[in-house]
Amino acid sequence: MKFFLDTANVEEIRRIARLGLVDGVTTNPSLIAKEGREFKEVIQEIAGFIHGPISAEVIGTTSEEMLMEAFDIADWAPNIVVKLPMTEDGLYATRALSEKGIKTNVTLIFTAAQGLMAAKAGATYISPFIGRLDDIGTDGIGLIRDLRTILHNYGMHAEIIAASIRHIGHVEQAALAGAHIATIPGALLPSLWKHPLTDAGIAKFLSDWDGRKPNL
Repeated sequence: MKFFLDTANVEEIRRIARLGLVDGVTTNPSLIAKEGREFKEVIQEIAGFIHGPISAEVIGTTSEEMLMEAFDIADWAPNIVVKLPMTEDGLYATRALSEKGIKTNVTLIFTAAQGLMAAKAGATYISPFIGRLDDIGTDGIGLIRDLRTILHNYGMHAEIIAASIRHIGHVEQAALAGAHIATIPGALLPSLWKHPLTDAGIAKFLSDWDGRKPNL
């Protein structure tokens, strides 16, 4: 499974990228706004050291607005992926961009039908929001399984990005369900490598080492 970081915080991305764990980055208008910086500046700074896909989202609501923004965004760096909403206009823009070889990420997917439509429109990535589905009592991981089956059945090449990740269980379950990618908030990612028994084991080893008897 590939790991994307779901953040626009450049220092957070740099810190985790040092571990070799960042295959790409996803952003959205809310994450960009949180940084208090200019959209293009943030995306280009990230692209300066992350060479995997970087999703940058349009804010237009009509296909014309989306395409105008998308063509501009796609020029910011060679690894930019244009993020589009799962709407009729978003599907039109996805098809138009796909025909021009521009990679797209269709976001806010909550049903298998939506994922199928996005894949048929030519999306490079489809992003089911599993955490938000769990919030309303729907099986988010089940949607990942269904989408993986659909893509396999019809030979579609879109990759599934498990989004709206809330906890380590989501990452593990999404991996088992066959998601190609999990996009994980930077603050959550350390929970994947941490465990209290690991910490206790290290503390025990160090204690034993400090208390060892000298060799005679």
